[in-house]
Amino acid sequence: MRIARDLSSLRAETARLGPIALVPTMGALHEGHLSLIRAARREATAMGGAVAASIFVNPLQFGPNEDLSRYPRDEAGDLAALESAGCDLAWLPSVEAMYPPGRATTIEVGGPSEGWEGAARPGHFRGVATVCAKLFLQTGARAAMFGEKDWQQLQVIRRMVADLDLPLRIIGCPTVREADGLAMSSRNRFLAPAERRQAAGLHAALTEAAAALGAGQPADAVLAAARSRLAAAGFGLDYLALVEPESLRETTALPGRLVAAARLGSVRLLDNIAVG
Repeated sequence: MRIARDLSSLRAETARLGPIALVPTMGALHEGHLSLIRAARREATAMGGAVAASIFVNPLQFGPNEDLSRYPRDEAGDLAALESAGCDLAWLPSVEAMYPPGRATTIEVGGPSEGWEGAARPGHFRGVATVCAKLFLQTGARAAMFGEKDWQQLQVIRRMVADLDLPLRIIGCPTVREADGLAMSSRNRFLAPAERRQAAGLHAALTEAAAALGAGQPADAVLAAARSRLAAAGFGLDYLALVEPESLRETTALPGRLVAAARLGSVRLLDNIAVG
């Protein structure tokens, strides 16, 4: 596996490797990320190209009171994991390389960015869209893999790529879960033991609500019951809603997507599940 830390080195490597299937990450890699590398390998093989992964903790997507300084970092472990998973190229830009002095451009995506995470974290999706657009252009990727755990993010990136006619495909990959159903996340390591035992309750509540909605029960009653269940289990619920899968607009119709964000201690958990 080759490692690039500046743009000229990156472009020399991508010119040598051919069509790129990209996995953008912020590091602190877990099995969910590695599943994306394996999916990218299948895509790269079909294209006759190579797999690249970026590791960049993007300050632009963190708010002033969020956990940028606390976000887990393990460069050596991440690079070893990428190489073992079959990655060909790791792109590790510095903040200065990604956002040089004098920069004046960001990307604002409307539509699916509005509400939910967009409301809870103002400016978050501006940072996500901007860094992803730069990563796509820097690597010349033909395809990029994103996990479905961050469902709203996936729809925002798809909207941006479609609206800007960017020449790559965005491929969503299924959420990878722990044995008890908890969606894998780099932040899960900050859960205290008791919180970790509680955490699986988020997916359990979504699964139960999805079954009830699929059986034809009224959405308002199902969602109210799920919110009550989570509150009783000790979650601080930011939101739990049934939304249209692509637009993220709230709905009572199926097919839809249940999306949720909830807190246990200092950790904010995201999850979602298809319905109908």
